[in-house]
Amino acid sequence: MATQSRTATIASSVGLHARPAALFVQAAGATGADVTIARPGEEPVDATSILGVMALGAKHGEDVELTVTGDDPDAALDSLVDLLSQDLDAAH
Repeated sequence: MATQSRTATIASSVGLHARPAALFVQAAGATGADVTIARPGEEPVDATSILGVMALGAKHGEDVELTVTGDDPDAALDSLVDLLSQDLDAAH
């Protein structure tokens, strides 16, 4: 298994709160890999934990660090970074 990290910018207007957080947590769980998310300078949290992700308090325009450990971390990072680059609350 390999580990890769990447920085993503939160595009959702409400940040990683409520619906955007739920969609992100669902996508992180679907990767089948170990995924963490962290704000710069803070401890990472399990990206499959809705409470952990919401507790981050990541706001619109902020950067977060994603780390994936699994068989194909680059593919998982591609999909998760792409997801965070969208306004996940826009369709609501």
